[in-house]
Amino acid sequence: MNLLKTPLLHSQENIPHYVPKGNECALFETALVRQLPLLLKGPTGCGKTRFVSHMAARLGLSLTTVSCHDDLAAADLTGRYLLKGGDTVWVDGPLTTAVRNGGVCYLDEIVEARKDVAVVLHPLTDDRRILPLERTGETLEAPDTFMLVVSYNPGYQNILKALKPSTKQRFVAIEFDFLPREQEIAVVAIESGLDAAKVAPLVDLAYRLRAMKGHDLEEGVSTRLLVYCAALIDSGMPVKEAVLAALIEPLTDEPDIRAALVEVTNAVIN
Repeated sequence: MNLLKTPLLHSQENIPHYVPKGNECALFETALVRQLPLLLKGPTGCGKTRFVSHMAARLGLSLTTVSCHDDLAAADLTGRYLLKGGDTVWVDGPLTTAVRNGGVCYLDEIVEARKDVAVVLHPLTDDRRILPLERTGETLEAPDTFMLVVSYNPGYQNILKALKPSTKQRFVAIEFDFLPREQEIAVVAIESGLDAAKVAPLVDLAYRLRAMKGHDLEEGVSTRLLVYCAALIDSGMPVKEAVLAALIEPLTDEPDIRAALVEVTNAVIN
């Protein structure tokens, strides 16, 4: 069955806005058809999650999103027995539900999860495409419409939270980065409602601040923060107040670095 010819379940109006930078949309569609797991890597707030939402809606697939964190264990994804009304019943986790029903299961920032999560994913990321549930004795076979997508930020890792090569090589991968200047201006303008001419200096400032990543900053300004900043301005907040609230304060708690960012802001935005 050619999955790309199945009718969309959502109208075009309900598809989240996304601006392709390369061939990522075609690669996503091909990975779905050929039943390949997909790995998205790139900086925080560059559009990875929006891309997955866009593609799932565009292809008419349900989307299950899990934001991974330090305490996320395999059982949180597969399921567990719970007490209900005096009885012990099995309750599927989000991954198990997605495997049973089909659709996209998106694990955001996979490296944040506990190590046992990768072990659970391995049978789903090779030709078996199965999910063994040891506690129930079931072995679920993923339907043709199931797709596993994971993401992480390679620039924000340490030795203890790196994705193992043996896991990475189970996926086809797409590298994301921030959009070129004109495209990012257009996206922020559409998302925030602020005029593109007023968005342009914000994007220019973001480029200046991103150049400081790895020196004074751990992370650069995300497109998401730019949208927040533009939305504040569109609501009537003075530009520099919006920049302070949305672009500077979220990036650092250090007074010296904060002062340096304010200086850069004053140099870029009059």
